[in-house]
Amino acid sequence: MTSENHATIKTDSPMVMSPTGSTSQTAPFSPSTSKPIQELPDELIQAGWSKCWSKRENRPYYFNRFTNQSLWEMPVLGQHDVISDPLGLNAAPASGETTSDAAQGNGQRKRHPSEDTQAGPNSFKRPKVEIPVTPTTPTVPISPSTPGVKPWVNATDDKQGSTSVPAPAPYRPSVVYWDLDIQTNAVIRERAPADHLPPHPEIEIQRAQLTTKLRQHYHELCAQREGIEPPRESFNRWLLERKLVDKGLDPLLPSECNPVISPSMFREIMNDIPIRLSRIKYKEEARKLLFKYSEAAKKMIDSRNATPDSRKVVKWNVEDTMNWLRRDHSASKEDYMDRLEHLRKQCGPHVASVAKDSVEGICSKIYHISAEYVRRIRQAHLTLLKDCNISVDGTESTEVQDRLVYCYPVRLSIPSPPQPRVELHFENDVACLRYKGEMVKVNRGHFSKLELLYRYSCIDDPRFEKFLSRVWCLIKRYQVMFGSGVNEGSGLQGALPVPIFEALNKQFGVTFECFASPLNCYFKQFCSAFPDIDGFFGSRGPFLSFSPASGSFEANPPFCEELMDAMVTHFEDLLERSSEPLSFIIFVPEWRDPPTPALTRMEASRFRRHQMIVPPFEHEYRSGSQHICKREEIYYKSVHGTAVIFLQNNAGFSKWEPTTERIQEFLAAYKISGHSLPSPGPSSTSTGDKDSKPVQEHLATSQDNSSPVDKTAADTTDI
Repeated sequence: MTSENHATIKTDSPMVMSPTGSTSQTAPFSPSTSKPIQELPDELIQAGWSKCWSKRENRPYYFNRFTNQSLWEMPVLGQHDVISDPLGLNAAPASGETTSDAAQGNGQRKRHPSEDTQAGPNSFKRPKVEIPVTPTTPTVPISPSTPGVKPWVNATDDKQGSTSVPAPAPYRPSVVYWDLDIQTNAVIRERAPADHLPPHPEIEIQRAQLTTKLRQHYHELCAQREGIEPPRESFNRWLLERKLVDKGLDPLLPSECNPVISPSMFREIMNDIPIRLSRIKYKEEARKLLFKYSEAAKKMIDSRNATPDSRKVVKWNVEDTMNWLRRDHSASKEDYMDRLEHLRKQCGPHVASVAKDSVEGICSKIYHISAEYVRRIRQAHLTLLKDCNISVDGTESTEVQDRLVYCYPVRLSIPSPPQPRVELHFENDVACLRYKGEMVKVNRGHFSKLELLYRYSCIDDPRFEKFLSRVWCLIKRYQVMFGSGVNEGSGLQGALPVPIFEALNKQFGVTFECFASPLNCYFKQFCSAFPDIDGFFGSRGPFLSFSPASGSFEANPPFCEELMDAMVTHFEDLLERSSEPLSFIIFVPEWRDPPTPALTRMEASRFRRHQMIVPPFEHEYRSGSQHICKREEIYYKSVHGTAVIFLQNNAGFSKWEPTTERIQEFLAAYKISGHSLPSPGPSSTSTGDKDSKPVQEHLATSQDNSSPVDKTAADTTDI
């Protein structure tokens, strides 16, 4: 495709609803109310319109049960249709208005927190971007229109030559946390469509119910067998860790894993045996914790099948600790914590040995229940597709050329079945989508974002007939993955602040996120966990299955040790194979006690070009629940330090070298703060001192002094 073919992407997004019974548009009150009442066309009835009678005005009006919109004049097909064109991106401008004027008037102006802080003399409004026509930018109009009828113009008034009815004002979020105008520089080899089963609300409801039931089983097993609450977020980390080895077919639940016992779940349960240790602030809390641990260790060793030596060691240490507690009342908090650490070292191995079989039984039981649930979900999904005359085995294979292309969203080889109706209404600034009594919510700003991502990425639904159904499935999937606890799951989906993304793009050419979702992404090109539903909104699939040949990437993975370790393996493999410019800027927690394998490996990698440490409580993250939480709750302080590491091959180092000037500009972005709140939930690591020393920079010299030729992606790709 040549560079002359371009399509202009308009960013206006009208989505204004009115209360029931009130006019949402200023229509002329003509005296011709004595016209005979006509029946509505079938197209308007299917779109939710009905004719009603106003007793107060003694005249008919038109009401849409899907959008709560009311009009005095008969609605025109092709006018702003919230169902097929939720944001009215294809609504024509009112008469007397040029196309460029309309784009400016209805455009969504991005305001980042950095702009809110201060508007400098060099600030400028981002120009409209001409998007190349690629597989990610469908050029088919996405709103229905009736030939011969102008959008936003009443058909009767148009015949009479009267002025047109103006379009309602667009919804403009006060702050936008993304920039979907940035084009990708990530280059991949062309790939065939994926064979995932297309999403459907019926299947998503069943998956949600069974996943919730599986969480309940996990809670009950931990309570019955070990007498503890499940470790916080351990089920979510189990899902992440299992997907690294799972060869099953469900996008969320594991079913074909080897080994069956999850190292992540086993480790986290064992850490909470015999009791969960929490942060201690006061001396009395430390004394009470030491007493509880002693009692729990003695009780466990007495009730389990322990060896005589184990019983002897545990009982002797517990009795010694109890005697010390009785006679020493002047001990400090540090004395109690030192004694607790000594007791754990002496009793811990013996307690773990008697609990090992029971904890392995919990892990095995949860896995086998999950595999059974996956079998049920898969069978129901295949039956649904069969009822819609969609064959899974008979899909034709698509020929793929062996060529380099700019990355594009995941495509599905299996056609999507007809989607059921999903109801949409708004409660203040929250979009509510309901299917069969199951409601999901998303704030209007992120709903607008999903509409734009869908427009850029989806190619099988030009009229947006499946949009609401797919949004419902998307939000439901992430809602189920997060869990139902307060702030549960939000930490695993945390994102970097907007000023950091702006600096990464400006200084190091970053255009791609390795770990994101349609709800928290900053760029419109990203990798995410669920290709079957996220692909309609721009996802390139799971990162560990994504193999770019060149490009500049940001990676802020969920803080799961096994996932981070697999990420490093994938990075080094990609950097080893590619001779084109390739750069990864990684953000991981600075866990040093003990250090994580991922951090240790990256610090020793031959591809490491630069490293810095951002101290705890001196930087922020965006909440993983940003799509539904209040604006003042989006940013929170990090309770642990963050290591920022640059991994680059020779060509990537030549093109995006972390020079002193670039690093200084990047660090300046950390000084721009959003509305900070405490971190959502306790961290699994120890916190640093609030008065930590400033950001530490550790420059790593290039270990290969060769000077490669700096080639850009455009030099080697066929776009």
